Amino acid sequence: MPPRLRGKWALGITPRNFTWFMKDKLAVCERPGGYGDNHRRVRRQEEIIWLRENGFGCVVSIIPATHNLHNYDELGMPYLHRPFTGTDDLGMWLKAFYGEINGLLEASTKVIAHNESVDDRIIGIMGGYIRWSGMVDDPSTVINLTERIAKRQLDPFAREVILMAHELR
Repeated sequence: MPPRLRGKWALGITPRNFTWFMKDKLAVCERPGGYGDNHRRVRRQEEIIWLRENGFGCVVSIIPATHNLHNYDELGMPYLHRPFTGTDDLGMWLKAFYGEINGLLEASTKVIAHNESVDDRIIGIMGGYIRWSGMVDDPSTVINLTERIAKRQLDPFAREVILMAHELR
């Protein structure tokens, strides 16, 4: 059983760079607890508690390393580790990833995905999901929508993912 906290800490804290891609269904964030020199164990726990207490049913980590995944188990937070190394076959990885995300969403599971930071990899992958799922089919519209969500222009990788996503259905 995960530890239960009292007082203001019982609800945890919102993960950094938390962003909805599909309101109340699919979001992204920075790795819970931060990364590099900014990583803090206590913050990681507080952010995982926030995810759990806010009804997220699954955390999907695309970080290649497995360290810190045990924290999800310790805090009773279901997770999937789907490492994206950049050296894998992009199309095959995306097809499998999108199928899993789609299955979770169809089962009414609230999902959050993260990389080390909310970078163009995770943003492009989620923008690609919007197109792959058929919610929005026109690639220019998906790129514009994804840029509005991310509040910045997308890099070539993110655009490539969005452009190829419909071929993976």
